[in-house]
Amino acid sequence: MVQPGGGGFDLSQIMQQAQQMQQQLVQAQEELANTEVTGTAGGGLVTATVSGDSQLKNLVIDPTVVDPDDVETLADLVVAAVRDASANAQKLTEQKLGPLAGGLGGGGGMPDLGSLGFGG
Repeated sequence: MVQPGGGGFDLSQIMQQAQQMQQQLVQAQEELANTEVTGTAGGGLVTATVSGDSQLKNLVIDPTVVDPDDVETLADLVVAAVRDASANAQKLTEQKLGPLAGGLGGGGGMPDLGSLGFGG
């Protein structure tokens, strides 16, 4: 049985670690917002550029794919390019935030209490 006050953990140290993790998370999110990734469709006929936080930044359409009689194909290519870019942004996010999310108990925003000396 654990005696009151003799818990074997330092609450101030835990709070300091949580604050450091929060700062790292904010920094990683800022880096993601400033990073751009691309996605393509139609063999490069349409290229979408999104930020690491999945904001569409640019869309380049090769003029040869613009056919007034076939707007559906162009729309499909745009959607596919944006999806590809968004998937690339998601991968980047997982790479950047994965270690931090793991430290937060799987990304739920709460520390893994087992790793902090609580429970087990």
